[in-house]
Amino acid sequence: MKKIEAIIKPFKLDEVKEALTEIGIQGMTVSEVKGFGRQKGHTETYRGSEYTIEFVPKIKIEVVVTNALADRAIQAIVSKAKTGTIGDGKLFVTDLTQTIRIRTGESGDAAL
Repeated sequence: MKKIEAIIKPFKLDEVKEALTEIGIQGMTVSEVKGFGRQKGHTETYRGSEYTIEFVPKIKIEVVVTNALADRAIQAIVSKAKTGTIGDGKLFVTDLTQTIRIRTGESGDAAL
């Protein structure tokens, strides 16, 4: 099993969610997060005053998938989240050793 964490631009969430649903992913966790990468935030002007936004708003998506579905899920996220501009985000993939569904006690792939 793999855990995929993707940090993406907020307006790309619906496209990514639809793409993951189409390939058979049944659940995901979505969080509103803030952070910065190489761009170190940005400057905006509001009512004539300039101010710096150090932490840029992003969306963090977490999904756990079987090994067989991992490559398709990664491709779906990357293709739908990409805008080609700075700040498109990052994707992290980690191996999971165990998953347990609390309600039923199922474990492994059956818990997904």
